[in-house]
Amino acid sequence: MTPETLATVHARAFAGQGRAWSAAEFAALMASPLVFVTGDTRGFALGRVIADEAELLTLATDPGHRRQGHARACLSAFAAEASARGADTAFLEVAEDNAAALALYDGAGFTQTARRAGYYPGGRAAVVMRKSLQLMIDPEPRTFGNHEI
Repeated sequence: MTPETLATVHARAFAGQGRAWSAAEFAALMASPLVFVTGDTRGFALGRVIADEAELLTLATDPGHRRQGHARACLSAFAAEASARGADTAFLEVAEDNAAALALYDGAGFTQTARRAGYYPGGRAAVVMRKSLQLMIDPEPRTFGNHEI
């Protein structure tokens, strides 16, 4: 998606909730090879991976496409792409009064790790959340018949 498209979807998603990001801001972020986007014009996740950590920079869903699983799909694709790029942990910040987003992230396996007072305009605090992207690997080989599984 182009920076202009990202900015349009972001503005619609965050209408009345604070300042949406501009096309220039998206272009500056997208200029980095560390940054990636998952999703489409219904909704997207923008993230980056630095070393073994991923950061969800923003998640936006067009209001006309909410409650249809798009945010969950974008978040899942973000985690998969971050893992493929070498991240073993993902982090994000979310406004403490954004109940829908908190529920989404909690349902996706993120846990609250910290709180940042006054992080957002109007003095709203941010909740910092974390999720492990590492696969659970069974250290003991298992067999089924004559085959190791």
